[in-house]
Amino acid sequence: MSNSAVECRMHTDGDENPTDWLSVPEDVILEACGNPPLPELGIIEQVWETDPIPEAEVPKAAASAVAALSFADVPDGGEVALGVGSRGIANLPAIVAGVVDAVSEAGYEPFVFPAMGSHGGATGEGQREMLNELGVTEERIGCEIRSSMEVVEVGRTPDRDVPVVADANAAGADAIVPINRVKPHTDFDGEVESGLSKMLVIGMGKQRGAQIAHKWAVDWSFRRMIPEITEQLLDSLPIVGGVAIVEDQHDDTTLVEGVPPSGFLDRERELLETAYELMPKLPFEELDLVVFDRQGKEISGQGMDTNVIGRRPFSINEPAPEKPNVKRIYTRGLTEKTHGNAMGVGSADVIHEDVVAELDAGTTLINALTASTIRGVKLPPVVETDRAGVVAALSTIGVVDLDTVRVVRAADTMHLHRLYASPALVEEARDRDDLRVVEEPSAIAFEDGRFAAPSLRD
Repeated sequence: MSNSAVECRMHTDGDENPTDWLSVPEDVILEACGNPPLPELGIIEQVWETDPIPEAEVPKAAASAVAALSFADVPDGGEVALGVGSRGIANLPAIVAGVVDAVSEAGYEPFVFPAMGSHGGATGEGQREMLNELGVTEERIGCEIRSSMEVVEVGRTPDRDVPVVADANAAGADAIVPINRVKPHTDFDGEVESGLSKMLVIGMGKQRGAQIAHKWAVDWSFRRMIPEITEQLLDSLPIVGGVAIVEDQHDDTTLVEGVPPSGFLDRERELLETAYELMPKLPFEELDLVVFDRQGKEISGQGMDTNVIGRRPFSINEPAPEKPNVKRIYTRGLTEKTHGNAMGVGSADVIHEDVVAELDAGTTLINALTASTIRGVKLPPVVETDRAGVVAALSTIGVVDLDTVRVVRAADTMHLHRLYASPALVEEARDRDDLRVVEEPSAIAFEDGRFAAPSLRD
């Protein structure tokens, strides 16, 4: 038995570090793969034309969105329930505060309820804490937050007899207004995906509603379920419309719009098309290796946005996006805000041991069980260092030519403005109007096996 194999055996038998038994040392990887040379990396930048709403004007834009909704059937002084809860939305506290001010000035009593399905450990206090982490506190937004997991059944679907449930506090209010970003969903493609309708069906349904929806979606499909149940909720509850948010490629707020109940699904469909056009994407359709410095729930519901990576290995009966085609993905860590939730880690081919060290198995599995996507949390091979991760990934794609291999390193699937890129991609960038070369390629520098170059998040 070689010295490296003995070291590996000792590494996996130890119990001082919880990752020891999973993580394969760098020298074992290098010995198995022949310590091949690695491609140089330069820096490229995507050229985007954006028109974000100035931060100071965001509350005013949110108030204008409320003005587009009709409260004619709401009694004077009536309670208006505002659904909030999606992570990663820019300017969310300011948007919610703007909505609260507009509702209050119109003579009604607003309150916020968490509309986030099973998140926050599926407890009322946990969901309140999640709102707090999003900056949505009673002091910041100027109204009460009512957080409970209690739901009431408001109907059943006509064909399948599926129960339709809603947050009890929201259902008891005189009006309901969901506030959410419209964007492509990670689990399915449809006329409406992640946005107002999904918040009504799954977010407002709390854990019970989320679990019902995900179980039935296996056969029914979200693309058909969400519109049908949304229409039923619009008929059954006092939903006066929603406040839709669309963000640009830099994840800045570019649109805040009030969507009334009439034409609700049609307008959300149009906003989704806009969101698809504006969402950040990898600028290449064929890639050999993509390195992501981190993944997390505030980056994407699946940790890494499936629309960016072109993979959807965890969804049943839902095809993966047609592009891009990425041969290997290496993920280096989890975000702090994900609190150990490694949902979607199964999309990677190789992961750094930091992912395992930061992973909360219980939180991750509860999320996967609720979403019926347990394949998405299967653990890929774990390596000790970045050098080992890159070598392992590139050694399994066939013959690698350093002049033609297509490698990208990104901060995460949300921050794709600046990218590390291999020489072949840098040369391609020179001939494209939508890309700019920022720094010429140079050898990858490692410090104790870890990338020496910082993450690119600007």
